[in-house]
Order: sequence, then C-alpha cells, then structure tokens
Amino acid sequence: MQGLQKLIPIMKEIRAFLALENNNFTWSSWRDQEETLSEIDSIIEDLENGSLPEIKLLFAPTGPISEVSIDSGWGYEFIEIAERFEKQFEAVKSNHENLNS
Repeated sequence: MQGLQKLIPIMKEIRAFLALENNNFTWSSWRDQEETLSEIDSIIEDLENGSLPEIKLLFAPTGPISEVSIDSGWGYEFIEIAERFEKQFEAVKSNHENLNS
C-alpha cells in the first residue's frame, strides 16, 4: 500500500516519546512502558512488511498515546505528531480505497 513508508517515521517518533523515562501510563489502556513499546514495535514491523494495522485510535484525542503525553508533559508535541499522522493516515486510507474501487 502506497504511503505506508511515510507512517513509519511518525511511529518511530512517537515511540521515542513513549520510551522516555518517567512517562505516566496510569490513564492509558497500557499496563506499562514495556507493553506500550512492544505494541508500537509490532505496529512498526507490520508497516515495514506492507500491512496497515488498526492504529488510528491510538492517536485519538482520548486515545492511549494522548493520555500518556498529557500525563507525562509532552502533550503539545503529541498534538503536532498526531496532526502529521492523521494527514498521512488519511492519504494512505484514501489511496487504498481508490485501489479497491
């Protein structure tokens, strides 16, 4: 699927934020940092292998990444990354839908 490669750097960037020391995962759906990074690594691997996992909700305003970012002091950075993700994700989905119609 075209455009998947452009999602990978965004996911790696968000992974770097999620890997920061002293992140607070209390209000996210993740148990801890290890579980979080494992899920993000799996998503990156899927993207590298050409598949698009269900990831849009991760970037939702009340999604798990948002919860961690707000509670950990990098909420503004998350907003900027989420906007880039949304733009690229919609382009990928649109391209995929056009190929299937």
